[in-house]
Amino acid sequence: MGSQPHPLPTPATQLGRDGLAAIVARPERAVVALDFDGTLAEIVADPEQSRAHPDAVPALVALAPHVASVAVVTGRPAGVAVRYGGFAGVPGLEHLVVLGHYGAERWDAVTGTVHTPAPHPGVTAARAELPGVLESHGAWRGTWVEEKGQAVAVHTRRAQNPEAAYEALRAPMAELASHHGLVLEPGRLVLELRPPGMDKGVALAAYVREVGAESVLYAGDDLGDLPAFAAVEKLRSDGMPGLLVAADTVIPELSERADLLLNGPASVTTFLRTLAGQM
Repeated sequence: MGSQPHPLPTPATQLGRDGLAAIVARPERAVVALDFDGTLAEIVADPEQSRAHPDAVPALVALAPHVASVAVVTGRPAGVAVRYGGFAGVPGLEHLVVLGHYGAERWDAVTGTVHTPAPHPGVTAARAELPGVLESHGAWRGTWVEEKGQAVAVHTRRAQNPEAAYEALRAPMAELASHHGLVLEPGRLVLELRPPGMDKGVALAAYVREVGAESVLYAGDDLGDLPAFAAVEKLRSDGMPGLLVAADTVIPELSERADLLLNGPASVTTFLRTLAGQM
């Protein structure tokens, strides 16, 4: 209370400046889409301990009434993201949507329900073989296997040498994915096996069309967000204004394509609050 409001940062690119201007000018026609881990929540060693930044929900509450929709687009199961985000039953977030498993699942705040497809048989088979793969490559100690229902992920953040464990597992995980008709999704010290045909870009583009938006903002921090960046770039090439936000500068492939660089979830929530204040 009483502190000076933060100024709205200026995107580094003309396309980004045009996108931000369009969102501010007609927020009721804008979709604001956000990754969860690393964007709304800090990256932690144990993914089960991840929680939204304390300022995330208040920032979304400030923003949501002004825009066409706020969507959280995540590789996590939708219900897990809702629980870890604290998104359920929050006044002001009645129309929040969580697109989980890269869009394969969907939670709508207005109904409080999750729509989930049947499990992919390749994920079930790969999950059964995964312990043997980790053991045979000396990577069992210190790795963390995250069960995600529609996917399964191996985290190396807690290994003695996280980067070395990650690199040692890339090839065998890719082979396991190929054998079972899955996609290997690399991230920040995490390798995820998931079904093909769905990514954050597909999910985001479909949702923007569904809403009938005229502008879009996407914020993310990891390699899994690159398809969403590509979707916004495609929408911009088709004439829709858009803003690409890198929530962190750790991944050069993402930050080099971003219009605006932020510095983690605290910076993201400040930006969202500031954006809401401009509407």
